[in-house]
Parts: sequence; structure tokens; C-alpha cells
Amino acid sequence: MTTLDTDERDTLRRRQILASARAVFVQFGFDKSSMDDIAKRANLSRGLVYRKFKNREELLQAVFEDLFVGRYERAAHVVAGAGSKRDKLLRIYEILYLEPWDEMMGSPMAPELYQACKRFDPEGVDKRERMRLRYTQAILGDKSAAEVFMLSVEGLSGTDIPSTSVLRRRIQLLCERFAEARPNDETRDVK
Repeated sequence: MTTLDTDERDTLRRRQILASARAVFVQFGFDKSSMDDIAKRANLSRGLVYRKFKNREELLQAVFEDLFVGRYERAAHVVAGAGSKRDKLLRIYEILYLEPWDEMMGSPMAPELYQACKRFDPEGVDKRERMRLRYTQAILGDKSAAEVFMLSVEGLSGTDIPSTSVLRRRIQLLCERFAEARPNDETRDVK
């Protein structure tokens, strides 16, 4: 049996804490989760969890940051690769929206967790929206259309918190409509 060096052990503990925090947040929501709950789930001492993360808010930020590791690189490959607008748009939203939705938002505590993220990690929320906008605009070729598409996707997931499969069908329909649309090449005066 090999012994792990300090960096490897720290990385493994961090991953263990993040996985436990994600599970606890999804199960109980942010407001009803404690660092003690997370430490127990991770089978670590509360003190060790506090050495890695100063509070729940920092841990929530890290959970969402970890959720998006590697996703932007995957999205960039989709944009640069072959495929129709519809297929690319659908793949981008599979990577940047549906997969995270399935992991985090498909729980009864999803609305509360989403609100906590907006409250305690507004910079992270803004970054994720900017990145989605960048890739959506690269596919649609128009910033206004990309913004409307993103607002439409938010509307599809808004009040009823659908299952991932329902949300996927809704986004597929939206992708088909936007991929068919062509932006006007010139502005026409209305008389």
C-alpha cells in the first residue's frame, strides 16, 4: 500500500468535503445544512472541514465552482466542432445547463438552493451566465438572440422546477426554433 503525499491527501479531502456538501445541500437545502452535517457525511472532523472552508457560504461557492470544472472546455470544443446550429446549441445547453441541473436542481430543495447560490455567490452566477452567453452567441451569431434564448431557457425552468427529462424536451424545442430563425440582415423602417 502506498502512502499519499500531503498534496494528494489534501486534494482527496477537498473532493470528499465537496461531494458531502453537495449531497447535504441537495438533501436539506442550504439554510438547514450545517458544517457539522457536512463533516459527518464526509466522515471527517468539523475542524478539518473548517480548515478547508471558512464557512458554509464559501463551501457553497466551491460546490458550484467544482460542478463546472471542465464544462467550459467541453463547450468550446462543441462550438469549434462540426454540427448544425441546433445540434451545437442543444449540446452546449446539455453541458452547461442540463447536466448541472440534473446534479443539483433536480431535488425538492432546488429553489432554496438556487436562491442561496444567487445570494452568496453572485460573482459565480454572473460568470456562469457570461460563459453561457458567450457560447450561445457564438452559435447564434447575434448577442440579442443569444440573450433572448437564455431568458427563454430560464423561463422553461422557472416556476415548476421540471424534471431533467422534461426540461431537456423543452430546451430541444427551443433549440429547434432558434436554430431555424435567421436574424434580419438590415433594419427596415416601418411606415
